[in-house]
Amino acid sequence: MRQRWAANAPNIVRPKAGVGTPLAAPRRASASRRRPPADLGPSLAELNFDGAYRRRRFTADEIADHDGRVEFWDRTSETAFEVRETSPHHERPAQLLSALAELIAAVRGKPIRCFGTMDLAVRGEDGRLVRRMQADQSLYLHPERCNLVGRSAMVVGENHYPDVVLEVDNTTDVRRHKLKLYQAWGFPEIWVEVPEESPRPKAQRGTTIYVLEDGTFRVAEASRAFPGWKAADIHVALNERRLSNRTAAILERIGTELGDREGSGPDGHPVSRSLRQRAREEAQKEAAARELESRAAMVRQLMIARGLPVGANFPLGLPTFAVASAEAIADAALRCESSEDFAARLCVTAAELPAATDATFCLRQSTSEAAPQSNEACGDVARAPSACIPAPVAASSSIFRAPADSQT
Repeated sequence: MRQRWAANAPNIVRPKAGVGTPLAAPRRASASRRRPPADLGPSLAELNFDGAYRRRRFTADEIADHDGRVEFWDRTSETAFEVRETSPHHERPAQLLSALAELIAAVRGKPIRCFGTMDLAVRGEDGRLVRRMQADQSLYLHPERCNLVGRSAMVVGENHYPDVVLEVDNTTDVRRHKLKLYQAWGFPEIWVEVPEESPRPKAQRGTTIYVLEDGTFRVAEASRAFPGWKAADIHVALNERRLSNRTAAILERIGTELGDREGSGPDGHPVSRSLRQRAREEAQKEAAARELESRAAMVRQLMIARGLPVGANFPLGLPTFAVASAEAIADAALRCESSEDFAARLCVTAAELPAATDATFCLRQSTSEAAPQSNEACGDVARAPSACIPAPVAASSSIFRAPADSQT
């Protein structure tokens, strides 16, 4: 099997000690648009796809209207190799790659577009399509460059190449046949995945990355498009039933590196931006709750040290406690004669002492030497907070802090 494959394989350079030297004549590869390839690839006789496909005859008009999955079509012979059937273990890696790319895009802050089984084609000298094939997944790191609106195929020489093309290989036809076409047509990076659930019992499971250098495919340890994503880690990610912490960390690293290169980040992605904002708000709430509990513990300790009885949750139920300054709270705790007096010094009536939650409540004007005055001095906290501040404290600081939206 290995000898037969080698006889039919394209001229692929395999690295020695991490370095590959191209053997073919130089032909510059680029991820941008260029002229149609002079070499349309092997002849049809060299592309004898195996029994996984049904060989059928289609004219150019017929193939344009055909809805079935066609692996390869050649206009000269009007021959097409139609996929007989697909299976979950064949479709699943391509679907997973799309989901993984979306996670990378969320960290990067810019979209990554996946086109699935998009048609890839070349034109002849007359401008008509002469050959067409389908990949299992095609990824664009910069969707704005692909310019595929209203088109039925990505045409070499007219559209930018996908940054990565994925082929799920369950029949060995990818390495024996399609790689020759990808190389001749100038595609920059091809991933060939043999899934763990491949029906071929003797197949060597794994992902192989082919990158084009001077017109020749070289086997690479890691992706060029997704920096540092190694073939072994790609294979793991494409076969996991549930995203592992290790894979998630790899995706985050790749997204961060891509974002750093382009000056973008998670806030550029609408979903990621919303989640990060929600996380910040939750963190702020938790920090505020911890700060309130810390102040409440200080009040209880001071009052207990002075021999004053206090409840276990005192004074968290007081509506002014959350907006009073630390200085005002400490002053009230040191000068009060009881829980009620502490509440009065923070402008809370005895009736509201257990737990008041309304934003508007009756306030008392008080001082450090005198008991609170009559309820006639009460008012709205937002309208007249200064009427509630004890004189000794008012001289040094403000009890009430206006909400953030009222400061604008």
